[in-house]
Formats: sequence, C-alpha cells, structure tokens
Amino acid sequence: MLKTDIQQILLKSKRHGWVMEPDANRMLSDAGVPVTRFEQADTISGACRAAGSIGYPVVAKIISPEVIHKSDTGGVVVGIRNDQELRPVFELFSKMPGFKGILVEERVSGVELIVGAQYDFQFGPVVLLGIGGTGVEIYGDTALRMAPLKSRDVTSMVGCLRGGKLLTGFRGGPVVDHRQLTRLLLNFSELVMALENQAESIDLNPVMCSGDSCIVADARIMLIGQ
Repeated sequence: MLKTDIQQILLKSKRHGWVMEPDANRMLSDAGVPVTRFEQADTISGACRAAGSIGYPVVAKIISPEVIHKSDTGGVVVGIRNDQELRPVFELFSKMPGFKGILVEERVSGVELIVGAQYDFQFGPVVLLGIGGTGVEIYGDTALRMAPLKSRDVTSMVGCLRGGKLLTGFRGGPVVDHRQLTRLLLNFSELVMALENQAESIDLNPVMCSGDSCIVADARIMLIGQ
C-alpha cells in the first residue's frame, strides 16, 4: 500500500510522464531508501540559503519537466564551493527549457553503484544492481533478480558483479557496508513492487556507498504512459 504522500506525487507527475528528482527523492525517502540531503529553490537567494544550510561544496541540478537527462544537457554541476560559484550556475539553469527551479544537494563520496528496476510484461518487476557512474553503459557490469528481493538475493547479486572487489576495499578504496546496501535494496524492492502498475522504470545512479552508508545521489522514475 503506497503512502498518501507518494500517491499525491504520482498523481501530479502523470502529466509529465515522469517524476522529477525532488519528488523522486521524497518518494524514496518515504520508502526507507536513503537520499542525499537536498533543498530546492526558485530564486538565486533561495539557492544560496539552501547551499549554506547544507554546507559547501554542493551539487546543483536543474528542475524542469523538459529536462529528463540532466547530465546530457549541462543541467548538473558538481563541486560548487561558494555563493559566487553558485550564482552563475543558477543563471545558466534559468535559461534552460521548462525551468522550474534548482535542486541543491550535499556532495557525497564512495563507490558508485547503480540500482534500478524494469517492469517486464512476462516476469514482472526486475531489480538491477551494478557498478555505476558514467561508465555503466560501457561496461554493463550488472546483476538482475526478480522482485521482491530477499537478503540472500543481494548477496548473490554482489557476488555476480565483475567489479564486486570495488566493494571490499580494492586498492585502498572504501569497504562498503553490506548491511546498509542490503537495507537499501530491500526497501527499494518493496517500493518497486508497490509501483508495479504505475511505473515503467526506475534508475538510481549513482548510489554512493561507503563504510558508513549507502545513499542515492540521483533518481529518475518513469511512469507508465497514459
């Protein structure tokens, strides 16, 4: 059963065909899937206040129903260090199609994973886990399991990844907290099941995992066409 807040988000997002990131973050958070701290603003002064509250450096993203793939259109800027750097970013975003505001997020680090879901007409909801970041489409290092997931499914998926060593402190990298990753995937799986008749696909990329946490740093939810 979907929470009322999630149902309201889905209802207002249907006219766009997808859930914009601020609302996607709220949906995930309501479902127990951790997301980065974020605030949205529709003025430069509001964006600066948000960044000050979160703490520099921050990530800025455009909010627009017409910009689905933000990275492809210059709608994401990372590592913004102060108000002076944030102001021209806001000005740039404000000139993009359908501008509705700016999303200001904390900057997090860790191993980049991708978590996603597709709704197969034969098998139903399928959950994906893979090595994420910009190279995800090149390397295709992913594992799939049918939802709903169990803890053993998460362990199996991690074991199937060619880059699975990246999660165990490879070459001095962070040792990912497997419990946090499991909790994220299990809660995500429950949301995937609940959205079976409304969503077409869900992409969380990257999910930043460290020894302390696993946090969604970018989310996109595509809805079933009307």
